[in-house]
Amino acid sequence: MPEPALDQPAVRVRDLRKTFIVSEREAGAAAALRGLLRRSTREVAAVDGVSFELAPGEIVGFLGPNGAGKTTTLKMLSGLLHPTSGQVSVLGHYPYRREKEFLRRITLVMGQRAQLVWDIPASDSFELNRAIYRIPRADFRRTLDELAALLDLGPLLPKPVRQLSLGERMKCEIAAALLHRPKVVFLDEPTIGLDVTMQRRIRSFLIDYNRRFGATILLTSHYMADVEALCRRVLVIHHGTLRFDGELAALVQRFTAHKTIVVRVEDPAADLGAYGEVVSSEDGAVTLRVPRENTARVTERLLADLEVVDLTVEDPPIEEVIESVFAEPRA
Repeated sequence: MPEPALDQPAVRVRDLRKTFIVSEREAGAAAALRGLLRRSTREVAAVDGVSFELAPGEIVGFLGPNGAGKTTTLKMLSGLLHPTSGQVSVLGHYPYRREKEFLRRITLVMGQRAQLVWDIPASDSFELNRAIYRIPRADFRRTLDELAALLDLGPLLPKPVRQLSLGERMKCEIAAALLHRPKVVFLDEPTIGLDVTMQRRIRSFLIDYNRRFGATILLTSHYMADVEALCRRVLVIHHGTLRFDGELAALVQRFTAHKTIVVRVEDPAADLGAYGEVVSSEDGAVTLRVPRENTARVTERLLADLEVVDLTVEDPPIEEVIESVFAEPRA
Protein backbone atom coordinates (compact mmCIF):
# COMPACT_ATOMS: atom_id res chain seq x y z
CA MET A 1 0.00 0.00 0.00
CA PRO A 2 1.43 3.42 -0.93
CA GLU A 3 2.33 6.02 1.66
CA PRO A 4 -0.49 8.46 2.46
CA ALA A 5 -0.28 11.79 0.69
CA LEU A 6 1.12 14.64 2.74
CA ASP A 7 -2.35 16.20 2.94
CA GLN A 8 -3.87 12.91 4.17
CA PRO A 9 -3.67 11.89 7.86
CA ALA A 10 -1.32 9.11 8.88
CA VAL A 11 -3.68 8.31 11.77
CA ARG A 12 -7.43 8.93 11.73
CA VAL A 13 -9.66 8.26 14.77
CA ARG A 14 -13.41 8.82 14.79
CA ASP A 15 -15.60 8.43 17.89
CA LEU A 16 -13.36 5.65 19.23
CA ARG A 17 -14.71 3.74 22.22
CA LYS A 18 -13.49 0.85 24.34
CA THR A 19 -15.65 -0.61 27.09
CA PHE A 20 -14.57 -3.34 29.50
CA ILE A 21 -16.85 -5.61 31.52
CA VAL A 22 -15.67 -5.67 35.14
CA SER A 23 -16.79 -8.15 37.79
CA GLU A 24 -18.03 -6.78 41.12
CA ARG A 25 -18.35 -8.59 44.43
CA GLU A 26 -19.03 -7.45 47.96
CA ALA A 27 -16.71 -8.50 50.76
CA GLY A 28 -17.49 -11.56 52.88
CA ALA A 29 -18.04 -15.28 52.51
CA ALA A 30 -21.77 -14.94 51.76
CA ALA A 31 -21.04 -12.58 48.87
CA ALA A 32 -18.44 -15.03 47.55
CA LEU A 33 -21.01 -17.84 47.53
CA ARG A 34 -23.58 -15.67 45.78
CA GLY A 35 -20.94 -14.77 43.22
CA LEU A 36 -20.54 -18.45 42.31
CA LEU A 37 -24.17 -18.58 41.24
CA ARG A 38 -24.69 -15.11 39.85
CA ARG A 39 -21.85 -12.76 39.04
CA SER A 40 -22.46 -9.03 39.18
CA THR A 41 -20.75 -6.96 36.48
CA ARG A 42 -20.60 -3.40 35.29
CA GLU A 43 -19.31 -1.64 32.20
CA VAL A 44 -16.29 0.67 32.39
CA ALA A 45 -15.65 3.06 29.49
CA ALA A 46 -11.86 3.26 29.23
CA VAL A 47 -12.06 5.34 26.03
CA ASP A 48 -15.28 7.22 25.38
CA GLY A 49 -15.80 8.86 21.99
CA VAL A 50 -12.27 10.05 21.14
CA SER A 51 -11.61 11.65 17.73
CA PHE A 52 -8.40 13.11 16.27
CA GLU A 53 -6.05 12.97 13.27
CA LEU A 54 -2.25 12.92 13.00
CA ALA A 55 -0.50 14.28 9.91
CA PRO A 56 2.45 12.43 8.35
CA GLY A 57 5.67 13.36 10.14
CA GLU A 58 3.90 15.00 13.09
CA ILE A 59 5.06 14.53 16.71
CA VAL A 60 2.13 14.82 19.09
CA GLY A 61 2.00 14.53 22.88
CA PHE A 62 -0.78 12.41 24.39
CA LEU A 63 -1.31 13.50 27.98
CA GLY A 64 -3.49 12.36 30.83
CA PRO A 65 -3.35 10.99 34.38
CA ASN A 66 -3.10 7.28 35.15
CA GLY A 67 -6.29 5.54 34.06
CA ALA A 68 -7.27 8.31 31.63
CA GLY A 69 -7.30 5.99 28.60
CA LYS A 70 -3.91 6.74 27.00
CA THR A 71 -2.50 3.20 26.91
CA THR A 72 -5.86 1.72 25.90
CA THR A 73 -5.97 4.12 22.96
CA LEU A 74 -2.42 3.24 21.91
CA LYS A 75 -3.26 -0.47 22.08
CA MET A 76 -6.24 0.06 19.77
CA LEU A 77 -4.11 2.12 17.37
CA SER A 78 -1.49 -0.64 17.25
CA GLY A 79 -4.03 -3.44 16.91
CA LEU A 80 -3.57 -5.06 20.32
CA LEU A 81 -7.17 -4.27 21.29
CA HIS A 82 -10.33 -4.31 19.20
CA PRO A 83 -12.45 -1.15 19.58
CA THR A 84 -15.92 -1.52 21.04
CA SER A 85 -17.13 1.01 18.47
CA GLY A 86 -15.88 3.85 16.32
CA GLN A 87 -13.40 4.00 13.46
CA VAL A 88 -9.61 3.98 13.46
CA SER A 89 -7.15 3.77 10.58
CA VAL A 90 -3.35 3.96 10.57
CA LEU A 91 -1.59 4.45 7.24
CA GLY A 92 -4.81 3.34 5.57
CA HIS A 93 -5.00 0.08 7.55
CA TYR A 94 -7.52 -1.02 10.17
CA PRO A 95 -5.21 -1.93 13.08
CA TYR A 96 -7.41 -4.65 14.60
CA ARG A 97 -7.00 -6.73 11.43
CA ARG A 98 -3.26 -7.07 12.26
CA GLU A 99 -2.26 -7.31 8.59
CA LYS A 100 1.40 -8.06 7.96
CA GLU A 101 1.89 -4.90 5.90
CA PHE A 102 0.42 -2.83 8.74
CA LEU A 103 2.68 -4.44 11.35
CA ARG A 104 5.75 -3.77 9.20
CA ARG A 105 4.99 -0.06 9.17
CA ILE A 106 4.22 0.70 12.83
CA THR A 107 5.77 0.08 16.22
CA LEU A 108 4.70 0.38 19.85
CA VAL A 109 7.30 1.07 22.55
CA MET A 110 6.10 0.68 26.13
CA GLY A 111 8.49 1.87 28.82
CA GLN A 112 7.22 -0.72 31.31
CA ARG A 113 7.30 -3.68 28.91
CA ALA A 114 10.35 -5.51 27.56
CA GLN A 115 10.70 -7.03 24.11
CA LEU A 116 14.38 -7.93 24.42
CA VAL A 117 15.27 -11.46 25.53
CA TRP A 118 16.70 -11.21 29.05
CA ASP A 119 19.55 -13.74 28.91
CA ILE A 120 21.01 -13.15 25.46
CA PRO A 121 22.98 -10.20 24.05
CA ALA A 122 20.99 -7.28 22.69
CA SER A 123 22.52 -7.92 19.26
CA ASP A 124 20.89 -11.39 19.21
CA SER A 125 17.49 -9.87 19.98
CA PHE A 126 18.06 -7.44 17.12
CA GLU A 127 18.84 -10.37 14.84
CA LEU A 128 15.61 -12.04 15.93
CA ASN A 129 13.66 -8.91 14.99
CA ARG A 130 15.41 -8.90 11.61
CA ALA A 131 14.10 -12.39 10.97
CA ILE A 132 10.57 -11.58 12.21
CA TYR A 133 10.27 -8.50 9.98
CA ARG A 134 12.19 -10.16 7.13
CA ILE A 135 14.52 -7.19 6.83
CA PRO A 136 17.14 -7.67 4.08
CA ARG A 137 20.50 -8.11 5.76
CA ALA A 138 22.09 -5.12 4.03
CA ASP A 139 19.20 -2.86 5.12
CA PHE A 140 19.34 -4.28 8.64
CA ARG A 141 23.07 -3.66 8.92
CA ARG A 142 22.74 -0.11 7.64
CA THR A 143 19.84 0.74 9.97
CA LEU A 144 21.50 -0.86 12.98
CA ASP A 145 24.69 1.10 12.33
CA GLU A 146 22.68 4.34 12.16
CA LEU A 147 20.76 3.57 15.37
CA ALA A 148 23.91 2.47 17.17
CA ALA A 149 25.59 5.75 16.26
CA LEU A 150 22.60 7.87 17.27
CA LEU A 151 22.09 6.07 20.58
CA ASP A 152 25.72 5.13 21.31
CA LEU A 153 24.91 1.42 21.43
CA GLY A 154 28.29 0.02 20.40
CA PRO A 155 29.48 -1.16 23.86
CA LEU A 156 26.03 -2.50 24.74
CA LEU A 157 25.39 -4.84 21.82
CA PRO A 158 27.44 -7.85 23.08
CA LYS A 159 26.13 -7.63 26.65
CA PRO A 160 23.30 -9.86 27.92
CA VAL A 161 20.24 -7.68 28.44
CA ARG A 162 20.09 -8.55 32.15
CA GLN A 163 23.48 -6.83 32.63
CA LEU A 164 22.29 -3.52 31.18
CA SER A 165 21.20 -0.59 33.32
CA LEU A 166 17.65 0.70 32.93
CA GLY A 167 18.81 3.55 30.69
CA GLU A 168 20.96 1.25 28.55
CA ARG A 169 18.13 -1.26 28.20
CA MET A 170 15.67 1.46 27.21
CA LYS A 171 17.99 2.64 24.45
CA CYS A 172 18.20 -0.93 23.16
CA GLU A 173 14.42 -1.36 23.41
CA ILE A 174 13.89 1.74 21.27
CA ALA A 175 16.47 0.59 18.73
CA ALA A 176 14.86 -2.86 18.50
CA ALA A 177 11.48 -1.25 17.84
CA LEU A 178 12.86 0.92 15.03
CA LEU A 179 15.00 -1.58 13.13
CA HIS A 180 12.28 -1.99 10.48
CA ARG A 181 12.03 1.82 10.10
CA PRO A 182 8.35 2.18 10.99
CA LYS A 183 6.47 5.16 9.58
CA VAL A 184 4.24 5.46 12.67
CA VAL A 185 5.70 5.19 16.18
CA PHE A 186 3.57 4.88 19.31
CA LEU A 187 5.59 5.63 22.46
CA ASP A 188 4.11 4.89 25.88
CA GLU A 189 6.32 6.42 28.61
CA PRO A 190 9.62 5.79 26.77
CA THR A 191 11.72 7.72 29.35
CA ILE A 192 10.08 6.39 32.52
CA GLY A 193 12.61 5.74 35.28
CA LEU A 194 15.53 7.27 33.38
CA ASP A 195 17.81 9.95 34.75
CA VAL A 196 17.70 13.48 33.35
CA THR A 197 20.74 12.99 31.12
CA MET A 198 19.34 9.82 29.57
CA GLN A 199 15.92 11.41 29.06
CA ARG A 200 17.59 14.23 27.16
CA ARG A 201 19.47 11.79 24.93
CA ILE A 202 16.32 9.83 24.12
CA ARG A 203 14.50 13.04 23.23
CA SER A 204 17.33 14.15 20.94
CA PHE A 205 17.30 10.76 19.26
CA LEU A 206 13.54 10.88 18.62
CA ILE A 207 13.82 14.33 17.06
CA ASP A 208 16.59 13.07 14.78
CA TYR A 209 14.66 9.91 13.85
CA ASN A 210 11.60 11.99 12.98
CA ARG A 211 13.71 14.33 10.87
CA ARG A 212 15.51 11.54 9.00
CA PHE A 213 12.62 9.23 8.25
CA GLY A 214 9.55 11.49 8.44
CA ALA A 215 7.93 9.20 11.01
CA THR A 216 4.68 10.15 12.72
CA ILE A 217 5.09 9.90 16.51
CA LEU A 218 2.42 9.78 19.21
CA LEU A 219 4.00 10.09 22.63
CA THR A 220 2.63 9.62 26.15
CA SER A 221 4.77 10.82 29.04
CA HIS A 222 4.46 12.05 32.61
CA TYR A 223 7.65 14.06 32.10
CA MET A 224 6.61 17.47 30.85
CA ALA A 225 10.17 18.10 29.64
CA ASP A 226 9.56 15.35 27.04
CA VAL A 227 6.44 17.09 25.81
CA GLU A 228 7.93 20.58 25.73
CA ALA A 229 11.03 19.39 23.86
CA LEU A 230 9.28 17.17 21.30
CA CYS A 231 5.70 18.27 20.78
CA ARG A 232 4.19 21.39 19.32
CA ARG A 233 0.72 19.85 19.51
CA VAL A 234 -0.83 17.94 22.40
CA LEU A 235 -3.92 15.84 23.04
CA VAL A 236 -5.21 15.78 26.61
CA ILE A 237 -7.43 12.87 27.65
CA HIS A 238 -9.22 12.51 30.99
CA HIS A 239 -11.85 9.95 32.07
CA GLY A 240 -11.63 8.49 28.57
CA THR A 241 -12.68 11.69 26.80
CA LEU A 242 -10.55 14.16 24.85
CA ARG A 243 -10.38 17.45 26.76
CA PHE A 244 -8.00 19.34 24.47
CA ASP A 245 -6.48 19.06 21.00
CA GLY A 246 -4.22 21.88 19.87
CA GLU A 247 -0.89 23.63 20.22
CA LEU A 248 0.89 23.47 23.54
CA ALA A 249 0.95 27.27 23.72
CA ALA A 250 -2.83 27.37 23.24
CA LEU A 251 -3.25 24.89 26.10
CA VAL A 252 -1.44 27.28 28.40
CA GLN A 253 -3.55 30.19 27.16
CA ARG A 254 -6.82 28.33 27.63
CA PHE A 255 -6.34 26.71 31.00
CA THR A 256 -4.41 29.30 32.98
CA ALA A 257 -5.82 32.57 34.26
CA HIS A 258 -2.50 33.94 35.49
CA LYS A 259 1.11 34.60 34.58
CA THR A 260 4.28 34.51 36.66
CA ILE A 261 6.52 37.56 37.15
CA VAL A 262 10.01 36.97 38.52
CA VAL A 263 11.58 40.23 39.69
CA ARG A 264 14.78 41.34 41.41
CA VAL A 265 14.90 44.80 43.03
CA GLU A 266 17.65 46.90 44.60
CA ASP A 267 15.95 46.88 48.01
CA PRO A 268 15.79 43.25 49.22
CA ALA A 269 13.41 44.30 52.02
CA ALA A 270 10.82 45.75 49.65
CA ASP A 271 7.31 44.35 50.16
CA LEU A 272 5.99 43.15 46.79
CA GLY A 273 2.75 41.73 48.12
CA ALA A 274 0.85 44.76 46.84
CA TYR A 275 1.70 43.84 43.23
CA GLY A 276 0.49 40.23 43.23
CA GLU A 277 0.52 36.95 45.11
CA VAL A 278 4.04 36.22 46.33
CA VAL A 279 4.70 32.59 45.41
CA SER A 280 8.33 32.43 46.50
CA SER A 281 11.32 34.55 47.43
CA GLU A 282 14.73 32.99 46.92
CA ASP A 283 18.22 34.43 46.42
CA GLY A 284 16.80 37.91 45.95
CA ALA A 285 14.33 36.85 43.25
CA VAL A 286 10.64 37.25 44.10
CA THR A 287 8.07 35.25 42.12
CA LEU A 288 4.65 36.84 41.79
CA ARG A 289 1.47 35.29 40.43
CA VAL A 290 -0.82 37.85 38.77
CA PRO A 291 -4.03 37.62 36.70
CA ARG A 292 -3.18 37.28 33.02
CA GLU A 293 -5.14 40.42 32.07
CA ASN A 294 -3.25 42.47 34.69
CA THR A 295 0.24 41.41 33.66
CA ALA A 296 1.13 44.53 31.65
CA ARG A 297 -0.25 46.88 34.29
CA VAL A 298 1.59 45.16 37.17
CA THR A 299 4.84 45.12 35.19
CA GLU A 300 4.49 48.85 34.50
CA ARG A 301 3.88 49.56 38.21
CA LEU A 302 6.91 47.54 39.28
CA LEU A 303 9.18 49.42 36.88
CA ALA A 304 7.76 52.79 37.91
CA ASP A 305 7.73 52.24 41.69
CA LEU A 306 10.91 50.27 42.33
CA GLU A 307 14.56 50.08 41.34
CA VAL A 308 14.23 46.90 39.28
CA VAL A 309 17.43 44.94 38.58
CA ASP A 310 15.83 42.19 36.50
CA LEU A 311 12.29 41.22 35.51
CA THR A 312 10.86 38.33 33.48
CA VAL A 313 7.28 37.41 32.63
CA GLU A 314 6.54 33.71 32.16
CA ASP A 315 3.67 31.35 31.64
CA PRO A 316 3.12 28.95 34.55
CA PRO A 317 4.94 25.59 34.43
CA ILE A 318 3.31 23.16 32.02
CA GLU A 319 2.79 20.69 34.90
CA GLU A 320 0.54 23.25 36.57
CA VAL A 321 -1.41 23.77 33.35
CA ILE A 322 -2.01 20.04 32.90
CA GLU A 323 -3.16 19.73 36.51
CA SER A 324 -5.72 22.46 35.89
CA VAL A 325 -7.09 20.46 32.95
CA PHE A 326 -7.40 17.33 35.08
CA ALA A 327 -9.08 19.30 37.86
CA GLU A 328 -12.00 20.20 35.60
CA PRO A 329 -15.18 18.29 36.52
CA ARG A 330 -16.12 15.44 34.23
CA ALA A 331 -18.55 16.57 31.54
